[in-house]
Amino acid sequence: MPGRVQAKICGVTTPESVRAALDGGAEYLGFVFFPASPRALKMAEAARLAGPVRGKAKIVALTVDPTDALVDEIREGLAPDLIQLHGKESPSRAREVGRRAGAEVIKVLSVSEARDIDAAAQYEGAAHHLMFDAKAPKDSDRPGGHGAPFDWTLLSHRRFSRPWFLAGGLDPWNVAEAVRLSGAPIVDVSSGVERGPGLKDPALIAAFLDAVRKT
Repeated sequence: MPGRVQAKICGVTTPESVRAALDGGAEYLGFVFFPASPRALKMAEAARLAGPVRGKAKIVALTVDPTDALVDEIREGLAPDLIQLHGKESPSRAREVGRRAGAEVIKVLSVSEARDIDAAAQYEGAAHHLMFDAKAPKDSDRPGGHGAPFDWTLLSHRRFSRPWFLAGGLDPWNVAEAVRLSGAPIVDVSSGVERGPGLKDPALIAAFLDAVRKT
């Protein structure tokens, strides 16, 4: 696999978790704007946390089927490098959100079987990045952040025209295997570096990023 594997720490909520991510060399930091998530932030909180990140790592705003009003608020309040779409956004909506936000788009695709990955083709012209995450349980009120993996080998021989992230159930102990089996160029972690829902552990962030660097 060419190049070094990159990493995104998603759902940071404290200065300590931001510092651990930057110190460990994370290329992306994610800030969540979805009320059902234990990692959800108010705009002012996110802006404060993102201050030290700007210019050192890419700032990602995570949303789920965002309204135009929320996209405008994110653009004005956070000015992210990327906006992550974790809902049922169509390719045309993904394109529209990116233009409105003035940011690149990460479109998340929920995966439980091979045909779920086939849906990526329709987004390759609409998003700058793709993300493959485990499909949420049917009774869940949020589409991600559950700490559940999917079969990483489903991605092993796939080729995409856009850079892509692997998410879902990654942690410091399995990320190397996940990269080996999937061929992922970028990995995304949230609950796998937490000591409780929404509580990032700086030591686990450091361990995850160290494991990624050794892949």
